[in-house]
Amino acid sequence: MSEDDEADVAPPHPRETLQWFGHDEAERALLDAYRGGRMPHAWLIGGPSGIGKATLAYRMARFVLAHPDCSAPEVQSAGSLALPPDHRVARLVAAQGHPDLLVLERRPGDSGALRTVITVEDVRRLVPFLGSTAGEAGWRVVVVDSADELNAAGANALLKLLEEPPRRCLFLIVSHAPGRLLATIRSRCRRLMLRPLAPADIGRAVGAALGRNPDDAAVQKAASAADGSVAQAIGLIGGPLLAVRERVIELLGLLPATDPRALHALGESLERADRLVLATFVDAVRDWLSARLAGELRQGGRLVRLAQAWEDVNRTAREVEMYNLERKPLVFKVFGWLAEAARG
Repeated sequence: MSEDDEADVAPPHPRETLQWFGHDEAERALLDAYRGGRMPHAWLIGGPSGIGKATLAYRMARFVLAHPDCSAPEVQSAGSLALPPDHRVARLVAAQGHPDLLVLERRPGDSGALRTVITVEDVRRLVPFLGSTAGEAGWRVVVVDSADELNAAGANALLKLLEEPPRRCLFLIVSHAPGRLLATIRSRCRRLMLRPLAPADIGRAVGAALGRNPDDAAVQKAASAADGSVAQAIGLIGGPLLAVRERVIELLGLLPATDPRALHALGESLERADRLVLATFVDAVRDWLSARLAGELRQGGRLVRLAQAWEDVNRTAREVEMYNLERKPLVFKVFGWLAEAARG
């Protein structure tokens, strides 16, 4: 298989992912709470996109469904949440066929296209599910992937269910930006925050997902540039994301000077691309700003302008994604702010 072919290989879905890299403390927190009999009815698993939050949610769901008695010897002696690949629960979850697991995620609409939000109708599917008797495991598990995609009515419907959960029900709620969720949802969950992965863990995870050697130069390069995200590293390997990132870094290196023709070309490429390409552009800019902010904290000087640019970039990027705005103006705005921040 060529590198171009490998770049097109889709990584396994989190429900199919059994290998686990990094986040040992987060896994330990879930395992300790379960076998100690102190399991909250809802966990809010937060952190940046692509770092393994959904993978951890499915990992916990499988473990609870496979071991419904938290006092059982195999639970008390467990060193992790891992299940063997041939375990019946692992196979059922991967096939989306376990009767005691319900997943809330975006679904296709009437046109067949994937909806942009999780609707209130989707959330209402939980009512009969939670009201029924658990079939195989004695537990009913709900994975929400992700809560950021709930519309307002859906978020309120989920809140009502969290307020009065039935016995032996577990909510595993994934969020890329927990601070933007309803405060009342956050208050009814135990929070578990995941940090971006180290490059070594990303390299191992990418190698496992794509069947490549973690020490491969392309894997290492992508892991170093992925900001702690396995998903981003996979997208970077041999594909257009790495080219976009390298082009943005090249233009950032010219600051405070700007090249309008190059910015125009970059903006055109973003207009035609998917959300991951836009995220790659924003991440490269954030890295540039982070490095300069760290330097200014030591040296003084342009800290206020850099901090303002950071705020402007993040706010405008969110608006572009949320409202599906044109991306070329974003490119020119961002580089205008950065050029101003980089002067003098």
